[in-house]
Amino acid sequence: MKKFLTISAAIAGVAFSASAMAADIKPAVVYDLGGKFDKSFNEAAHTGAEKFTADTGVAYRDFEIQNDSQREQALRNFAKRGQSPVIAIGFSQANAVEKVAKEFPDIQFAIIDEVVDLPNVRSIKFKEDEGSYIVGMLAAMASKTGKVGFVGGMDIPLIRKFACGYKQGVKAANADAEIFENMTGTTGAAWNDPVKGGELAMSQFDRGADVVYHAAGGTGIGVLQAAADAGKLGIGVDSNQNNLHPGSVLTSMLKRVDIAVYKAFEDAKNDAWTSGIQVLGLADGGVDWALDEYNEKLITPEMKAAADKAKADIISGTVKVHDYMPDSSCPF
Repeated sequence: MKKFLTISAAIAGVAFSASAMAADIKPAVVYDLGGKFDKSFNEAAHTGAEKFTADTGVAYRDFEIQNDSQREQALRNFAKRGQSPVIAIGFSQANAVEKVAKEFPDIQFAIIDEVVDLPNVRSIKFKEDEGSYIVGMLAAMASKTGKVGFVGGMDIPLIRKFACGYKQGVKAANADAEIFENMTGTTGAAWNDPVKGGELAMSQFDRGADVVYHAAGGTGIGVLQAAADAGKLGIGVDSNQNNLHPGSVLTSMLKRVDIAVYKAFEDAKNDAWTSGIQVLGLADGGVDWALDEYNEKLITPEMKAAADKAKADIISGTVKVHDYMPDSSCPF
């Protein structure tokens, strides 16, 4: 009996320890260039972290890098302080995550938009092409000129993936549509240049486009401003940007980084953490399009029906959205 009680106490102690660890997490977020209030990609992560704290009372720490060299330093500082899980926002953090995660194998890390193949890292990717397909259809249906545009941020395969899905959706709604495409730059500065974003959008409007979709982080704020100034339509990305210029933002392609961050924190808190690769698309609620009081007058019943059908067809597999990433090709 004494032996049984000892074993029971030991088991209870292990259970208590695991429970305490689960409840006593110290989460952290390292944002990419552009900062947590970029109204787009980083801000989606911030929204998820804030919601987790509001729901659970568990505080988190965060850091906004100002240059590339700070990525590794920020991750290592958090790991040294016992912060876990630590979530790195953006593909550019992959090398830093890989290096620091190897140094701190007992710390849980996550990264958005890239794969780091380590046992203590969760890699979270999205099917941006699926959401972009839907907003592309809406752009083509809303256009009066048959000409639409796309402004990307940094010229990388990930942003080409947004563009390709968008172009496929445009062509699905109007096979004769003309699509203009510009990238902002080739360095991290391309995410935070709203002036350049506005200039690129205006050049597309000057060529006849009347709807322009951006996937450019903070640079995209200039795209949406230019659309509002010109009396044209912009399409937001990542976060719901419909409210930035009510009546001028046709819709926003939602990339639910907020959900990914929340789920990572929640899994750590509940002792349900898993590493490996997660890929979130329309079927998982990882991407979508935004319809609310700010844009409802811009979306006709026919447009909503087309978007709803496209979403169902993509989820069922009836419609196959071309993925730019495997062979860097886009036939549209």
